[in-house]
Amino acid sequence: MTTQVGRLNTLKVIKEKEFGMYLDADQLGEILLPKRYIPKGLKVGEEVEALVYLDSDDELIATTETPKVQVGEFAALTCVAVNQVGAFFDWGLPKDLLVPFSQQKNRVEEGETHLLFVYLDQLTNRIVATTKVDALLNREEAPYRAGDQVSIIIGDKTNIGFKCIIDNRFWGVLFFQDAFRQLRKGEKTTAFIKRVREDGKIDLSLQEVGYKKVRNILDDIMDYLESQGGEMALTDKASPEAIYAVFKVSKATYKKALGALYKDQKILLSKEKVTKK
Repeated sequence: MTTQVGRLNTLKVIKEKEFGMYLDADQLGEILLPKRYIPKGLKVGEEVEALVYLDSDDELIATTETPKVQVGEFAALTCVAVNQVGAFFDWGLPKDLLVPFSQQKNRVEEGETHLLFVYLDQLTNRIVATTKVDALLNREEAPYRAGDQVSIIIGDKTNIGFKCIIDNRFWGVLFFQDAFRQLRKGEKTTAFIKRVREDGKIDLSLQEVGYKKVRNILDDIMDYLESQGGEMALTDKASPEAIYAVFKVSKATYKKALGALYKDQKILLSKEKVTKK
């Protein structure tokens, strides 16, 4: 088994010292897990999940802290410092993540948040990142169909919506009308493929597409009504935020669902409340 630098690995403890434990890192040899990172009760012979990376002295070291992103992944991180080498980003470990000037799409300033791709520099064995992510995406034909569920990372806000990274492989667009809640750059969430256009561009939605999205919340509404004693104040006039907080759908979808339940004579509607029949 090969231990991967910059990713979480399951490694066996082979010996214990006063200052920490040594882990069997396969082809990388024995690597120290400092005492401050040792989980309580861990013993020699047992396994532990740890990330291997280069410390401030460029020595391989292990940690049980979980970084915000691992090698081979995209993430939105905030720049905490800039010097003559490049920009440094907070990725959740004591040693900040470097984006060299040569790997910056646009010059990075301290305090800015950027979408990054983290990789292992094969020459130096250092974990670094790049903001030049466009060339790493859309390198193949998208295999999706409308309705497919995907994982996305929210990217830059544009005049029509949000650019999103889909499954660490493709760019997609989440239009404002399909977002219906506040989003932040770097947020990871689930979305659904709305359509794949002829030119290969992908449109996204935060909820299931078509009537399926309505059908799937009908039982949720009835169950919620039951839990509220048969009545609720969450009418079709409620705010989009209030509706999303309870049912995780847009106001438009919620109104369609209430209409379907009313047509099936399962509820009564008024300006003040929704009542179960």
